[in-house]
Amino acid sequence: MLTASYLLLGLAIILAWPAPVVLSRSRWTSRSPFTALLLWQAIALAGGLSMIGAFLVWGLEPLGGNLLSALRGFWGVFVGEPGAEQLTVIHVFALSTALLIGGHLVFTLLLTAYKVTRQRARHRRLLALLSGPSPSIPGAVVVEHQAPVAYCLPGFSGSLTVLSRGLLDSLDEEGLHGVIAHERAHLDQRHDLLVLAFESWHQALPWLPTSRLARFAVQELIEMLADDAALERVSREDLLRSLVAVSAGMDTLDQAARPTPPAGNSAAAGASALSSAVPGPSVGIPGGELSSLRLRRLLSPVAELPAPGRVAVMATSVLLIIVPTLALVAPGLLT
Repeated sequence: MLTASYLLLGLAIILAWPAPVVLSRSRWTSRSPFTALLLWQAIALAGGLSMIGAFLVWGLEPLGGNLLSALRGFWGVFVGEPGAEQLTVIHVFALSTALLIGGHLVFTLLLTAYKVTRQRARHRRLLALLSGPSPSIPGAVVVEHQAPVAYCLPGFSGSLTVLSRGLLDSLDEEGLHGVIAHERAHLDQRHDLLVLAFESWHQALPWLPTSRLARFAVQELIEMLADDAALERVSREDLLRSLVAVSAGMDTLDQAARPTPPAGNSAAAGASALSSAVPGPSVGIPGGELSSLRLRRLLSPVAELPAPGRVAVMATSVLLIIVPTLALVAPGLLT
């Protein structure tokens, strides 16, 4: 088991630094965003599993030849059976480290999910005051604001697509269809869960390159997936026009001064509230900035990554999950 712990530690180091750096600089990811998302998820999951597993296997090494037998031995030690003398200070340190890292990751995920749930509930209450249901677009609400804004607000009890009056007035029917298709893709594909997972990973380990680079890359990739879904409904030109309008509207909200509205001026109060209430990526999924990479991808489309390349990336993702699992459960197969 000691060799397996070294293997897991080496894999954790690779997945913590060189792997995410190389992947973040790769150009093929924009050609197959779905495949790239699978690989990012595999890197994050395998990295966490390897990090925890390395210390866990190291700490349990005197108690058994594999994880299951070692855990049975540890339980025996815990309930007072002979064998505690086999665990040295180093083994206790390794077990404590594994417990702390695992508990920290799980706690941060639960805490982030709790905060996001509360923020979404608050935002829904705010929308109930500032918006009204769209008469022509099911599942959408309209906010009386002059800036062209669109974003989606996920929720297990029902998701919303939020549109501003300025957006409805500035886009024609095709452009509006493009915006709605883009936002509905976020909701249908549950991109909010991906954003939540990687946001909590970053909150737990902000110093880790994996968490920082992955959070940015995943946000970019889900926008590309939503773009692709919208292109099935509208032309590339209409989608570009609508995305540029939404991006300009979000920039307007970010840069505009927000003076305190005079008492009794409900319209000004509503505009100010919307300006400060557009949710961040972990709460809702706003249209946000139209990055240069997304813009180039829409202006100069390239062929999708060839099938052999996609299969190779998917196989790599599967191996990243299998290898640390085998090192934990059956280290003899790898050593």
